[in-house]
Amino acid sequence: MASLFIQNITMEIKDKVIWLTGASSGIGEGLAYELAKEGAKLIISARREDELKRVASQIKSDVFILPLDLADQSNFEAKKTEALQKFGRIDVLINNGGISQRSLAKDTSLEVDRKIFEVNFFGTIALTKLVLPNFIQQKAGMIVTVTSAVGKFGSPWRSGYSASKHALHGFFDSLRAEIYADHVKVLLVCPGFIQTNVSRNALTGSGEKLGTMDKATANGLTAEDCARQIIAAMKREQEEIVVAQFKERFAVFAKRIVPCLFSIMIRKMAVR
Repeated sequence: MASLFIQNITMEIKDKVIWLTGASSGIGEGLAYELAKEGAKLIISARREDELKRVASQIKSDVFILPLDLADQSNFEAKKTEALQKFGRIDVLINNGGISQRSLAKDTSLEVDRKIFEVNFFGTIALTKLVLPNFIQQKAGMIVTVTSAVGKFGSPWRSGYSASKHALHGFFDSLRAEIYADHVKVLLVCPGFIQTNVSRNALTGSGEKLGTMDKATANGLTAEDCARQIIAAMKREQEEIVVAQFKERFAVFAKRIVPCLFSIMIRKMAVR
């Protein structure tokens, strides 16, 4: 019975051309370093070119800096052309870029909700739809999308963010079924609290950056640990993983199995 749930390692990372968004810090930076150790050829993207250069300076393998703003999809086609001119192909797209939120729903302007969706959802699926024809033509490829544990359940102070991550699950679960016959894999990654700047960069209800580190985030897993778990899941061609400590993992379980218990838990859980 156990063999039904344990997948053998089938995918090699070495020499794969991997396009990684959100690579300038946090989980994305951790992934860049760990993928480089595996021998991947990297295309690293984020808004801040100076930070991408800093990350690239720490990588000894082949890396191409490709600045990209997920909120501005007008130049995505040109960015893909640049990526293909550099390496000739793309084997894996890792959708890691995004923005978080720290505000109550009643205090959050609709403009902030729209901005979160524009980056987290529309930017992500726009880039995916751009690369997807290449994967289908190759009859090979992998799309890794970093969502969140709150893509599996709602959490206070993150209404718009949680909604955008739920939307990604709906889209990529549907896409996975649609492109199965084309041999294109889809992996959804659901991190819990990870030690990154996600809370510092999170938007408040007025659209300003929060500027401070959540205690829960500071006590989370390291970005390096998260990156290694993601890469292990890629090698096994898994469909979904939760990268989190016990509390968040149990919340995912409780929401699905005993939602009334989850409702009590989430009201008492320290999420900031």
